[in-house]
Amino acid sequence: MKILVTGAKGFIGKNLIAELKNRKYTDILEYTKDTNPSLLDEYCKEADFVFHLAGVNRPKDQSEFMKGNFGFTSTLLATLKEYNNNCPIMISSSIQAELDNSYGRSKKAGEDLLFKYSKETGAKVLVYRLPNVFGKWCRPNYNSVIATFCYNIAHDLPITVNDPSVVMNLVYIDDVVNELINALNGKENAVGDFCEVPVVHTITLGEIVDLIYSFKKSREERTIPDMSDAFTKKLYSTYLSYLPKDRFSYELKMNVDYRGSFTEFIKTPDRGQVSVNISKPGITKGNHWHHTKNEKFLVVSGKGVIRFRKIDSDETIEYYVSGDKLEVVDIPPGYTHNIENLGDTDMVTIMWANEPFDLEKPDTYYLEV
Repeated sequence: MKILVTGAKGFIGKNLIAELKNRKYTDILEYTKDTNPSLLDEYCKEADFVFHLAGVNRPKDQSEFMKGNFGFTSTLLATLKEYNNNCPIMISSSIQAELDNSYGRSKKAGEDLLFKYSKETGAKVLVYRLPNVFGKWCRPNYNSVIATFCYNIAHDLPITVNDPSVVMNLVYIDDVVNELINALNGKENAVGDFCEVPVVHTITLGEIVDLIYSFKKSREERTIPDMSDAFTKKLYSTYLSYLPKDRFSYELKMNVDYRGSFTEFIKTPDRGQVSVNISKPGITKGNHWHHTKNEKFLVVSGKGVIRFRKIDSDETIEYYVSGDKLEVVDIPPGYTHNIENLGDTDMVTIMWANEPFDLEKPDTYYLEV
């Protein structure tokens, strides 16, 4: 199957082509503004499906809207006609096609042209009036507020918010791409004459800004956003894609003493805390118990023993652990416990607790095993 993608180097085009290749579509005809125009004939002759993503949305002159969004669409359809190629064609329009502005009128003209083409040729046409699309590889400080805010905040640059109460309807690039590939396979989400991306997120501009700033702060606080919220999860992935190339990493505070170190890695309000514990050879750590707090220990390097004793019992329980055999040991409440390094190298343990450490309410009581 030969798939023609116009606007192949644009935001949606790059993401679509990357996923098409992931799904083993190898015969992709990429057309950009820099492609030799003579290739359009060859591509229109051979294409089995057309994703028409090319367009103009930030021209130097308003007249360029019609030339880019209507003119090239006209050329594309005329070329398909010339070769009697009635393959399905998808066009990326905009919700602004309903508005009376230069951009909206140019998009509406492109839509009308496509519907007329369908009536004349019988070709299947798929018109997507997309709201604001966000995600990786979108150009910042151009025409996407999400891309601009993510880039600027990640780079310590100022942003401008005129009205935080403005409500935005947004679609995520992966959801768009998934819908377009469904359309390629004849499973488009059609609503009347148009097609839609089924997952739309509605949120205010102020809420978006607050979230992005919280992502920046999360590195300092060693926290993770609420990934159970679909929009937060997608926006966080988008934010990370705009990190400066020299700021992918960030330091953690290591609490170091003669016994080794203890370092908090990730804290969440609802899924607990993950830390990294390093014990020197012969060192025993712990000897405490909890009322409600519970933990999971995973030794990933070295070897040792985890000992337990119910606080009202004399019986000691031992679990031998090693980085050579990864297994999780649960630390139940009501048992005092410790972990001893039995090897001659540092022992590294990943520790999860069901709640972030609270200095005011640690729920931790010293008692020798």
